[in-house]
Amino acid sequence: MKLSDQASIPAQVMGRQVGAEAVILDLARGTYYGLDAVGARIWQLITEGKTFDAICDVLVNEFETTRETLAVDVIALARQLAAKGLLGSA
Repeated sequence: MKLSDQASIPAQVMGRQVGAEAVILDLARGTYYGLDAVGARIWQLITEGKTFDAICDVLVNEFETTRETLAVDVIALARQLAAKGLLGSA
């Protein structure tokens, strides 16, 4: 995955905000995953159809960190979610 990529959410995957966190349910496997507040924000921006690069642009204004750190973290989370079948490529 690259920063210029845009992820898609497979039809069997649903996400819900629970307070500041998010719960992602894979209906096909019957498993769910939790995301902390930052992960939940990334998930929300993915659902809006933003590229990973655009997600970093948004987050750099919301969190006190560098864009370089965000880029590493956003791609790492996307790879973890993709490995679990929770994200595909658009």
